[in-house]
Amino acid sequence: MAWKTVDIHEQRVRFVVAAAQGVRPFSSLCSEFGISRPTGYLWLRRYQASGLSGIAERSRKPRCSPQRTNARLEQRVVQVRLRYPDWGARKLRVVLSREGIELPRSTVHRILLRYDLVRDEDRRPPALQRFERKQPNELWQMDFKAGGAS
Repeated sequence: MAWKTVDIHEQRVRFVVAAAQGVRPFSSLCSEFGISRPTGYLWLRRYQASGLSGIAERSRKPRCSPQRTNARLEQRVVQVRLRYPDWGARKLRVVLSREGIELPRSTVHRILLRYDLVRDEDRRPPALQRFERKQPNELWQMDFKAGGAS
C-alpha cells in the first residue's frame, strides 16, 4: 500500500478525489485507505463544503475548558510557590487550604507545571537499581532497630 508513505494531507486529497469520482464502492475505498467509513464521510463532507482547506488537519484543542481552575486561584498558587520556592504541591496545598482554597494536589502540581515553576532538580530521579533476583530468597535483608535489649 503506497498511501502509507505519503503525508496525511496528500492521503486525504487522494481519498476525496477517488470518493468524489464514485468509481468504486465507498466502503472498499475506506478500507484501502485504512480509515473508517464515518471518517471517510466526514472528509468527503468537509471537502464538498470547503474544498482542500476543509480536509486539512485541525487542532484538537478544546475551544474552552469549563472545568479549568479559575485564573485568580491559579495566580494565588503561583504567589504561594514564589514565596516558598522549594515546596512542592503537597505542602503548597496545605498552605492554600488554610486560606480556604481547597484544590487537589494534582491540580496544584499541574498549575506549577503550566507556569513552569517545577525545576528538573525538584523531580525525583527514577530508581537506579532494582532489587530483583532470578530466584526467591536470593536476596535477604534485615532491619535492626536501635535501642536496648528487652
